[in-house]
Amino acid sequence: MPLTNRDTKLLVFTKAPQPGAVKTRLIPVLGEEGASALHARLVKRTLATARASGVGQVELWCAPDADDPFLRFCGGRYGVSLVAQCEGDLGKRMLYAFQQALTSTARAILIGTDCPALTDRHLRDADRWLAAGMDAVVAPAEDGGYALIGLTRCDARLFEGITWGTSHVMKDTRERLSTLGWRWQELESLWDVDQPEDYQRLLASGLLDRPGIHA
Repeated sequence: MPLTNRDTKLLVFTKAPQPGAVKTRLIPVLGEEGASALHARLVKRTLATARASGVGQVELWCAPDADDPFLRFCGGRYGVSLVAQCEGDLGKRMLYAFQQALTSTARAILIGTDCPALTDRHLRDADRWLAAGMDAVVAPAEDGGYALIGLTRCDARLFEGITWGTSHVMKDTRERLSTLGWRWQELESLWDVDQPEDYQRLLASGLLDRPGIHA
């Protein structure tokens, strides 16, 4: 197991894989059980990637709570701590997670579990930019959102008033960063798995067959 950096926390946001409540846009293709199973596989892949990066302590931030049996299994399997997300929209939940993390560490990086293209290299690159003095690091997503955000400081204005899940999230975030006067670095754009065409891309990519997805 790689050594981890005590100056960084890696926050992984996810939902419990409850059929009908996750990957809902893939239900017409996979069914409720199939969409839930895919979500669970992506959660495990993300945690394996997070642990392999050696970036820092990994926390699995769970919704609706941290009591789901699958998420508890993941906590033990990957040696990560489970934390319940707070109430509110995604912005409020991310803000709270960063506020909590940055009280005890110099840097925090937050990712979801929908981006199988995210690698341990991306996580290490993000941490390196933050350690070099950037206030923020962001990995844009091809759909207009972002797949990763890392911070060394926190401000509610970075998350308030953004319509999450739309194609304007990254654009709005850039504007907020500029208004705040922060220094930030963008990583390469990545793709996530939300729509049926994304699932087809996932199948074609071969990522489902690579080590990590079944870890």
